[in-house]
Amino acid sequence: MKDVKIVLLGYMGSGKTTVGRIVANHLNIKFLDLDAYIEQREDMSVSSIFKEKGEIYFRKKEIEYLIEIFLNESSFVLSLGGGTPCFGDNMNVINEKTANSFYLNVGISELKERLVKEKNHRPMISHLQDNELTEFIGKHLFERSFFYNKAHQKVKSDNNSPTEIAEVIINSLV
Repeated sequence: MKDVKIVLLGYMGSGKTTVGRIVANHLNIKFLDLDAYIEQREDMSVSSIFKEKGEIYFRKKEIEYLIEIFLNESSFVLSLGGGTPCFGDNMNVINEKTANSFYLNVGISELKERLVKEKNHRPMISHLQDNELTEFIGKHLFERSFFYNKAHQKVKSDNNSPTEIAEVIINSLV
């Protein structure tokens, strides 16, 4: 399989990074995490960029680096930040550059269960009480689902292991 570009999107906690690494390993291609890529290129953490330079700066850099990855890399699995598909023309850019965009679709209760365990490592939700998570996730998913659903393929990911989800993606590559 030559020159395959796979993009994984979905809400935080949906397994983009875990599944992405498995897919990349299986196909023997590079795995990239967009947030990590931005941090490396900007030489600062995403949360520091938000604090010091603001969200508008971050979103401009996000699309710039997204395009850079598509231009400079031949084969990869790219895990996006949860908000990436929802800004600017990002989803259209992604879908023009590859036929392999996958929305890892995880239900609200499953996301809450996953995110409650890693709340402290997630700046967007670290300030929330556990009982506020369901409403927060539900509201966010409602706002973002329009963009997420523009992905070429949707992978229902609730009761499947990361390996099973990776297999679904590998078997449905265009």
